[in-house]
Amino acid sequence: MSDHVLNKGAPRVYHLPEDEHGHGESPTMLGFWIYLMSDALIFASLFSVYGVLSRNYAGGPAPQQIFDLPLVALNTAFLLVSSITFGAGMQAMDAGKVGSLKLWLIITGLLGAAFIGVELHEFSSLIADGATPQRSGFLSSFFTLVATHGLHVTFGLIWLVTMLVQIGTRGLTTETRRRLMCLSMFWHFLDIIWIGVFTTVYLFGVLR
Repeated sequence: MSDHVLNKGAPRVYHLPEDEHGHGESPTMLGFWIYLMSDALIFASLFSVYGVLSRNYAGGPAPQQIFDLPLVALNTAFLLVSSITFGAGMQAMDAGKVGSLKLWLIITGLLGAAFIGVELHEFSSLIADGATPQRSGFLSSFFTLVATHGLHVTFGLIWLVTMLVQIGTRGLTTETRRRLMCLSMFWHFLDIIWIGVFTTVYLFGVLR
């Protein structure tokens, strides 16, 4: 009797499709996409509030008087280059090069830390000059939008350091790869949001 007849009544076994790293699709990735969409809605709300209040100076300073556009452009370069270095790190992960992955993640973290440092310098300079969040609707919405993005970058840096520790102690396990994929999506998402901030808040604010 042929194998076909013997196995005729056996139940069929279906396997989940494998992703590019060789493991089945995880609900973690779907859940993280949902989180990113909800976070995008939060930023959309903050952009809307800024759009309404951006000309409410209440006798206070206007964007042209307080924004240092070259400094903000340099800070933007820090974040955009960090997205490139993170991408290089993900390529190293795909190739199984742990040493290169850790190096690219460290460079990414340094660029992210430089971004936060410049942003804190900007905030401290504005507050020292009396341009505080309480001064006008424009400044309130500005500080809220930019600081919310900065908090996200800070969280991303903490997450990045945590991943470096996990890679050093556990290696490139399936869970580590998946978490790095989520962090990569989060980091690139923050870059996209910052492009919107730089264009809408700083560039249009100074040039209008």
